[in-house]
Amino acid sequence: MVEIKGLEKFASKDFPGHISSTVFLPGCNFRCPFCHNADLVLHPESLPDFDLNFFLSYLDSRQGWLDGLCLSGGEPLLHDDLEVLARIIKDRGYKLKIDTNGSFPDKLDQLIKEGLVDAVAMDIKAPLNRYPEVVKAAVDVGKIEESVRIIENSRLDYVFRTTVVPGLHQEEDLLTIGGWLKGARAFQLQQFFPQRTIDPDYSKIKPYPPEQLSAWAELLQPYFDEVRVEGI
Repeated sequence: MVEIKGLEKFASKDFPGHISSTVFLPGCNFRCPFCHNADLVLHPESLPDFDLNFFLSYLDSRQGWLDGLCLSGGEPLLHDDLEVLARIIKDRGYKLKIDTNGSFPDKLDQLIKEGLVDAVAMDIKAPLNRYPEVVKAAVDVGKIEESVRIIENSRLDYVFRTTVVPGLHQEEDLLTIGGWLKGARAFQLQQFFPQRTIDPDYSKIKPYPPEQLSAWAELLQPYFDEVRVEGI
């Protein structure tokens, strides 16, 4: 089964509306310079594996109190055996949310069709034409678009979200994203935190002021049913 590298026992913001825990899985196919999970992405072998028996006992001991779990990373869908972990969680009666970068639409679609996912958060890194520049990796943007379609056509609770980084994202980028995703149920602007970033230079970047993110959220309101701001 996929290795587990971390467990946040109470993650109040990761699965909105639910009392939840977050499970962190290793590795990612992107190298976003602003990512604050540098060790998890670049050096997962340096992090200890979470004991599987302890994890199972944790799940069993939280039944009746915990509503659900969020699988995050890294990129959870990078792992071929993610279905095994998802079934372990669902068989115990928990709801399951997956955080993804959208580059594995086939795996996402399979999990959804098998009833193993209750909610999805997909990170929208940039306008499609800027993806390789922003994520510092080769990207099949067709797969990104396909994941968006799968999520929008599902009956799941979902949110698309963009971490807004000075030097990478400007107002025009956000409006382009809004036009691309127009009609989606929920979109979230996320504050950038310059801590333990993959590119050390990004730890020196000052985030946009909260009022700027709030102003952009207002501009994006016409594109979505709901626009949220997180981290300010």
